[in-house]
Amino acid sequence: MSSLAVAAAAAGALTVAGPASPASAADCAAAWNSATAYTGGANVSYKGRNWSAKWWTQNETPGAASSGVWADKGACGGGSAPAQPPASGTCSHPAWKAGTWYAAGSIVRYTDGKYYRAEHDNPGYDPVISTWYWEPHACGGSNPGPSTPPPSNPSDPSGFVVSEAQFNQMFPNRNSFYTYKGLTAALSAYPGFAKTGGDTVKKQEAAAFLANVNHETGGLVHVVEQNTANYSHYCDRSQPYGCPAGQSAYYGRGPVQLSWNFNYKAAGDALGVNLLANPNLVQTDAAIAWKTALWYWNTQSGPGTMTPHNAMVNGRGFGETIRSINGSLECGGRNPAQVQSRIDSYQRFTRILGVTPGGNLSC
Repeated sequence: MSSLAVAAAAAGALTVAGPASPASAADCAAAWNSATAYTGGANVSYKGRNWSAKWWTQNETPGAASSGVWADKGACGGGSAPAQPPASGTCSHPAWKAGTWYAAGSIVRYTDGKYYRAEHDNPGYDPVISTWYWEPHACGGSNPGPSTPPPSNPSDPSGFVVSEAQFNQMFPNRNSFYTYKGLTAALSAYPGFAKTGGDTVKKQEAAAFLANVNHETGGLVHVVEQNTANYSHYCDRSQPYGCPAGQSAYYGRGPVQLSWNFNYKAAGDALGVNLLANPNLVQTDAAIAWKTALWYWNTQSGPGTMTPHNAMVNGRGFGETIRSINGSLECGGRNPAQVQSRIDSYQRFTRILGVTPGGNLSC
């Protein structure tokens, strides 16, 4: 694979809460904290009820319609939820403006005419995209807005955790070849991708994959490897099948810049497409191009010890995905600028998805 770039800034260590003895009906467990990572069996309290985590989770609100990770253990502390602050008596809140700093508690009127309250400080993230930072707000009872935050991807039947609007926000200068439709069409090839674990893990994996892709392609700008002098290097004649498409046919293409005849052979065999004989499909068919990237992400360890998919769903962190993609050239201090570039993209994409990046960002 060709070298990619992203940064290596180690984030602060996350607080991790493990299993605890269940709280009694009369006592509330420790209050749920969106910044804390909880392992299966951990107990928390939220809005007057106790909840128990079914598996690893972070930033998934107990009781939210979109989260099935928390099991309701019943009322605590007297059995009633704490009183909610009354809604504002007027609807004179200012219009939301992108790029404006909003402190937690700020209320704005969005372009759809509905009101949103900042749950966390943010530099003007879009209320209907960054739903971790914003929640719908009932203004004076006259314009309550949705009862639950809008889904992150309301129109995409694939259920991908990245909406088309978020995808476009991540890649404002992308090549028209890299379509969102091509990406979602490729997801069926690897159904576990960005659909394993809770919402936090799903979003973190999607952000990690797209951050590495961003680095490999210069922001989804380049479809083929730019250094043509390298083209003839990617033919390993020792392979029994050789290079039927030609000595210079297996240069880098697609979201992870798939290269070498043996990678085209392995990816094509896995996907049921003869890429060894037809490598150009990776630069002419968007769905096939995305599938090759997902093939590597979900099945190849590269110079690392695990696949990037396993690194993200098993809590090993973004840094381990860098190691699996280009660790022999970048990790261990070999190219810290490239590592940091990847990390920067990952942190930016997690902000767009409204999820924390987690720990172990560098390799």
